[in-house]
Amino acid sequence: MFTGLIQGTGTLLKIDRQGVDAKMVIRANFALEDLALGESIAVDGACLTVAASQGSVFTADVSGETLNRTTLGRKPTGSRLNLERALRLGDRLGGHLVSGHVDGIGTLLDRVREGRSRRLFFQVSEELARYIVEKGSVAINGISLTVNGCEVDRFDVNIVPHTARETTIEELRKGEAVNIETDIIGKYVERMLTGWQQKLSEKSAQPSRINTDFLAKHGFF
Repeated sequence: MFTGLIQGTGTLLKIDRQGVDAKMVIRANFALEDLALGESIAVDGACLTVAASQGSVFTADVSGETLNRTTLGRKPTGSRLNLERALRLGDRLGGHLVSGHVDGIGTLLDRVREGRSRRLFFQVSEELARYIVEKGSVAINGISLTVNGCEVDRFDVNIVPHTARETTIEELRKGEAVNIETDIIGKYVERMLTGWQQKLSEKSAQPSRINTDFLAKHGFF
């Protein structure tokens, strides 16, 4: 589990394709103290498992599912990536609950300067947009951001100077793809509600056990 508060960026040194899977070698621009094998680390919002590490350089396994669902498989050597180590119990939750399980890909449509900040506009599929609500939370390339406004297939966020400095979001160009993770709470709520409604529908579709035979057996006739 992560918070969407980026700890620093890293550089993709190498991506080694191994059939449908791959290994990525990344150098972090900050100290990775006590990085353990098997530890989770979010790379541009995708939760990866550390397979090896030495100093500030680590190797992570990337599954075919992750390559297909995220932008990681498109990244050339030398790309800068947002990095966040997993949340520890007792840490401050300054962003929002981010699982590192990317839901899909969005596209940067435009950017507009507003004072010292920038407003960025993204397009997503309607399937993703259903989980994005005004003033709710969304993770873009692993960055926890607040949704300013949303429509059927697009939304916009505000980027403050600190976020622009500490992440790669200022480097995005119009038409560039980004990893999108919607708020996990909304997905669980929908799942529970639709499951409950389905059970009600199934229950109502079953024939009633109360009939003339039942009533006669219990002395009503």
